[in-house]
Amino acid sequence: MEKLVSSWYNDKSLPDSYMFPPETRPGKLLFPKCNNVPIVDISKALDHNRTDTVQQILKASQEFGFFQVINHGVPEKLMNDTMSVLKEFFEMPAEDKASLYSEDLQKRCRLYTSGLYYSKEKVHLWRDSLRHLCHPLEECMKFWPEKPTSYREVVATYSVEAKKLGLRILELLSEGLGLESGYFGSKLSEAELFVVNHYPPCPDPSLTLGLPKHCDPNLITILLQGDVHGLQVFKDGEWIGVEPLPNAFVVNIGHQLQIISNNKLKSAEHRAVTNTKIARTTAAYFISPCDDSIVEPAKSLTNSCNPPLYRAFQYKEFTLNVKSALESPKLLPVGLLEPFKLQA
Repeated sequence: MEKLVSSWYNDKSLPDSYMFPPETRPGKLLFPKCNNVPIVDISKALDHNRTDTVQQILKASQEFGFFQVINHGVPEKLMNDTMSVLKEFFEMPAEDKASLYSEDLQKRCRLYTSGLYYSKEKVHLWRDSLRHLCHPLEECMKFWPEKPTSYREVVATYSVEAKKLGLRILELLSEGLGLESGYFGSKLSEAELFVVNHYPPCPDPSLTLGLPKHCDPNLITILLQGDVHGLQVFKDGEWIGVEPLPNAFVVNIGHQLQIISNNKLKSAEHRAVTNTKIARTTAAYFISPCDDSIVEPAKSLTNSCNPPLYRAFQYKEFTLNVKSALESPKLLPVGLLEPFKLQA
């Protein structure tokens, strides 16, 4: 517990173990707010504007790998209640969270700090995290935090809505790619992971990161980023900030969607920066294939002129590759797709 950034950040200056190498530090540059990260009104997919909405999502997923959705159908009160209970969790006294703290990756619900392999890291991340599975829901809930007392009820309701939204977006992407309806149903989207990242105020945000540059390895991520700046996307050689919008979700394309689309969709590199004044709490809902699911470029998207760029594999092979890479001192690995590419 004493390793949690939130337990000591007020008491000292930035420790050397949190200072990133100069080439990966965010520095003192003011990053522009991004006015061109696409914003999609997903409610329009329910009427005669469906085709336009599909094309907006497809274009955003091809050019950015990131977009925000508004008018998505998830109740505003539920979004606010979820963010409130997550902040309340991290504000609880240490003794109320101690039983959840663990560096055992096998635990179904755990509180930890920095990356997955703290003891092997050369440099630590300025974040604390709570992560747990959400499928099957009733079974997983038994392992979730008992405090705050509303946590299980609120987060269970939220997870159902986040999954529904994720499946709606996947269905629209299927349509845009020309895949059959329901292509991403069942095993390709069965696994669900909820990760809450908490970034306390930092004494020197120019020297450290909450999350380093990375792509998400899963299928698709639905992010509730709250109202504090910190998320940045790498595009055209520069970092741009993703503006927090009221009652919006950030959606980003994961590696598995890039593979299935045969590189028609893009998994975007992104990171999280810190600030000196206010804690930032975010909730990421990761939708992934189940372990024994076969992932490969969709056959309808490949032919003699557009051959598959990736080999077929079981998803558990990909996750084992990620875990192996994470044991390196790099914190979050790059080049995760390389072992699965077919040689030209």
